[in-house]
Amino acid sequence: MVKAVVFDVGNVLYDWSPRFLYEKLIDDPRALDWFLDHVVTHDWHFQHDAGRDFADTCAERIAEFPEQANLIRLFAPRFNETIRAAIPGSLDIVRALDDAGVPLFSITNFSHEFFPPFRAQHAEIFDRFRDIVVSGDAHLVKPDPAIYALALARFGLLPGEGLFVDDRLDNVIAAQENGFVGHHFVDAATLRTALHPLI
Repeated sequence: MVKAVVFDVGNVLYDWSPRFLYEKLIDDPRALDWFLDHVVTHDWHFQHDAGRDFADTCAERIAEFPEQANLIRLFAPRFNETIRAAIPGSLDIVRALDDAGVPLFSITNFSHEFFPPFRAQHAEIFDRFRDIVVSGDAHLVKPDPAIYALALARFGLLPGEGLFVDDRLDNVIAAQENGFVGHHFVDAATLRTALHPLI
């Protein structure tokens, strides 16, 4: 029944980590680890994925860590530097699916502010997608069942028609429980094998 492929973005299509930016700015490895463990943390950034504005989260973090204000402020304007490179082989799969006429979609946990400049930088890939559900726009984040229901409705897919690809197993399980066929992404070669009937 699968007729479309629905991709996650971070760590499926592109390698992402705040460390990629801040290792350029903090020379001491111990200070870098402390900063990422206590200041620019994944939980703090997750608020952006959920729809909060950077101006608000930045002000709150600076109030808590005023001595880190300059580094905190750089997170938004230099966010694209947290995305280092494409995952080997993944973009070739996107191109092959598109060239074969397979409808492509995405559900991504991503800030509504950070996604547009990132998408613009990678237009050659994202122009191949028919629709992208961005969590920061929807104010819903994976693995909330509601984001998968929203995606099915927007993508015009019936349950079982979309293969959802994500590197996080909890997101894949939630997708499987809410209308998608799931693929837990490990590497592009394994994904290509799973997609063999389509490409």
